[in-house]
Amino acid sequence: MTKSFVEWLFYWGPLWFGIGFLAPVLITLMEKLDWTPLGLPPIAVGLIVGAVWGITAKMRGRWI
Repeated sequence: MTKSFVEWLFYWGPLWFGIGFLAPVLITLMEKLDWTPLGLPPIAVGLIVGAVWGITAKMRGRWI
């Protein structure tokens, strides 16, 4: 069971990277620049962008 959980975790690695690293970086940038698109809170924008970018990277197999 542990092996399958770890495999699942690594399988979705780009998504975790997008949510765990890219989202906080984007949130910090938006707070420093005092800018929020569409009037949404920075955390919502950061998580959405990080998740979408991570899923896209997972599906395409690359980040760029």
